[in-house]
Amino acid sequence: MINRDQKILNLLGLARRAGELVTGEEMVLKSIQHGQTKLVFLAQDAGIATQKKFRDKCQSYQVTLCQRYTRNELSQAIGQSRSVLAITQMGFTKKMNQLLNQN
Repeated sequence: MINRDQKILNLLGLARRAGELVTGEEMVLKSIQHGQTKLVFLAQDAGIATQKKFRDKCQSYQVTLCQRYTRNELSQAIGQSRSVLAITQMGFTKKMNQLLNQN
């Protein structure tokens, strides 16, 4: 059986292939500010300044921030080297939030 984390990482790859994923700091910041995303994944090993920037931005725009995965795990899931990702499609966001909130 696939565990919760693997399901989420698989969904990230699916979202990227579906074109529903924004990657890179500047693009993710823009998608947050324009209300295009409600879920952001930030690598737990991202730089301190980057972590603060995204924590503050997500908090002020009521965007869920997930720091559960490392840069390597996120990069492997989407096939690109990235430390910050945003989901733009509500269906993916809803499913990932359900998985993240499971015990």
